[in-house]
Amino acid sequence: SDAICNFVICNDSSLRSQPIIFNPDFFVEKLRHEKPEVFTELVVSNITRLIDLPGAELAQLMGEEDPKLPGANSTASGFFRSLMSLKRKEKGVVFGSPLTEEGIAQVSQLIEYLHKNLRAEGLFRVPGNSIRQQILKDALNSGTDIDLDSGEFHSNDVATLLKMFLGELPEPLLTHKHFHAHLKIADLTLFDEKGNKTSTPDKERQIEALQLLFLILPAPNRSLLKLLLDLLYQTAKKQDKNKMSAHNLALMFAPHILWPRNVTANDLQENITKLNNGVTFMIKHSQKLFKAPAYIRECARLHYLGSRAHTSKDDLDLLTSPGSKELLQPLKSQKRSRLDTCHQEETQQRTEEALKELFRHVHNMPDSAKKKKLIRQFNKHPTALTPGSEVPTSPAPRRTRSRSFSGLIKRKVLGTPVILERRSRDATPESERVSKENIHLLQKCGSPAHMSQAKLKSLEGRKEESCRRMRTHLLSKDSSSL
Repeated sequence: SDAICNFVICNDSSLRSQPIIFNPDFFVEKLRHEKPEVFTELVVSNITRLIDLPGAELAQLMGEEDPKLPGANSTASGFFRSLMSLKRKEKGVVFGSPLTEEGIAQVSQLIEYLHKNLRAEGLFRVPGNSIRQQILKDALNSGTDIDLDSGEFHSNDVATLLKMFLGELPEPLLTHKHFHAHLKIADLTLFDEKGNKTSTPDKERQIEALQLLFLILPAPNRSLLKLLLDLLYQTAKKQDKNKMSAHNLALMFAPHILWPRNVTANDLQENITKLNNGVTFMIKHSQKLFKAPAYIRECARLHYLGSRAHTSKDDLDLLTSPGSKELLQPLKSQKRSRLDTCHQEETQQRTEEALKELFRHVHNMPDSAKKKKLIRQFNKHPTALTPGSEVPTSPAPRRTRSRSFSGLIKRKVLGTPVILERRSRDATPESERVSKENIHLLQKCGSPAHMSQAKLKSLEGRKEESCRRMRTHLLSKDSSSL
């Protein structure tokens, strides 16, 4: 299924030599069109992670409330809005109408022509001829074919007409719903070492926030914005010829791209500088703003392919929408299995190290019956001495027989004295000291995987039995002397 985006099988031999176009935002666009609610919630949840939007402004961004804009309550602004609505009814299919794909197809002719004529000095600032502009405007509204390369129109005519088209749209290109979000993006600045805000803009966060905001623009607005910003970017690159920098172009286009409709400079006041600087930033970084962030692409891909590709914790935290909860299930199970495997490997490694340490300690012990007995126990499980082998399971402990003290006295006194002397000779203080060290080591390194608790108790019982044998031997000497 991953091959969907990597290659296309083509049976037409005439097309096989053509380059294959790979769109990294394929699943992003698919999710946007097929499940717009899931897509919007995913994007907005990340926008609120970057900028602080109060409840009312967030509701306006989501389209749940009407935008509250500067100067919206004034009588003059209401009069201008009603006047503009009456004018729009008299307009043609392109100018003054809501933005559509058909309108963009008409206006794209102007943009293509301007790309070929970016060296004109004062482009977008010097007005063109009003008569030629009206002829061109009527032609666009009627949908007739226009030959802009015939020399009948000047580049300043076309540039002025493009600004006129944007100015007559019912709302700015970035829409009224996004107005407050763009003001917050302008306030994103870096922090110093103490965590205090500085006056230096945080460009990375601003670019990321603009990428997310552009994703939830209406499709016609986003298409035209991309064409326009690319044109302004190319124009600013030739400012040595046309004398139009990115800031100069922002002053020309900020009222059409970002300013709310029918407001004056007095209505904006403190925000004019932010808005103009914001458009300047868009022009300078336009080549990065129409790419979806990597985590959005990954979320969209996982939504359709259900892949278990590695995803960081921050990316998983972004899957907050109800429609994308099923994406978390395979990732959570993968994380649990990975943690269980790591825990088992770590436990087995510690077990093998403890076994090797115990084996070295036993071999360094002085020669004694206890050392031989421990070596025999290791020989029963030779796989425990090789690294990487499975940890042997300890056998069931043998049940020790209980012996009464009086019975021991009888057997030792009346039994064979040779055996008593040999046992008393073996039970030297040195062997008793080694026995104590072995028991201490086994208690320290012992675990269910190496030496069972029943074995430790058995060893302690054998030590006590050895002490009882010593006492019996002393008693037998006393009784023989008597």
